[in-house]
Amino acid sequence: MKVLVIPDIHLKPRLFDYAEKIMNDCKADITVCLMDIADDWNKEYQVQCYRETYDRAIKYAKSFSNTLWCYGNHDISYIWGKLESGYSPYAENTVISKIEELKKSLTNENQLKFIHRIDNVLFSHGGLSKEYVDRFYYYLREDDIDSIISAINNACDDYLWNNESPLWLRPQYEERTAFRKEKYTQVVGHTPVDKISEKDGFISTDVFSIYRDGTQIGENSMLIIDSISGRYEAVDV
Repeated sequence: MKVLVIPDIHLKPRLFDYAEKIMNDCKADITVCLMDIADDWNKEYQVQCYRETYDRAIKYAKSFSNTLWCYGNHDISYIWGKLESGYSPYAENTVISKIEELKKSLTNENQLKFIHRIDNVLFSHGGLSKEYVDRFYYYLREDDIDSIISAINNACDDYLWNNESPLWLRPQYEERTAFRKEKYTQVVGHTPVDKISEKDGFISTDVFSIYRDGTQIGENSMLIIDSISGRYEAVDV
């Protein structure tokens, strides 16, 4: 299966326009969105921008009803009431209500989770490390990937609001072992990079984030990955 990945949004609804064109051109079978739909530099007062971006996400969810969504730290922070950089108290009610609207627009509630698996590829906002599984899910069999994913998706903030979790991990900067990388390829966002690239079993896709002055950090491309072989390409948008 060919999977299109929408990386961190951060109030840039145009990313859904790019994805829609790719899907309409039949270049992929399914989309996974790594979210972080909320927050960006100097946007905390622009509540209408939050509303428009979530509305575009909801429209995409309705148009491509099999899309999978992975919570980002900038989305779940509003639900859990966790303050962090970029958090907008002015947009708080809007974000919470729009995430609920997004959930209601999905065919299945399981489409919005922290981590998804499609065949041999794992998708999450930050990435799943062996160290994290060994620490929090040592009681589960390492080869029972679906039980581990289910446990993570049903975990509370005590398990997920930390730097090692699939919400926050930054394998681009820290030496971490990708969980069962001999079998699974992982696709992650969260950490801005110059270009879509792979390191130690993690493929990083966050190429649309910006510096404080508004300059885009990465290239204008989106990832399409084969869920069986793990082979991928960066599609220019």
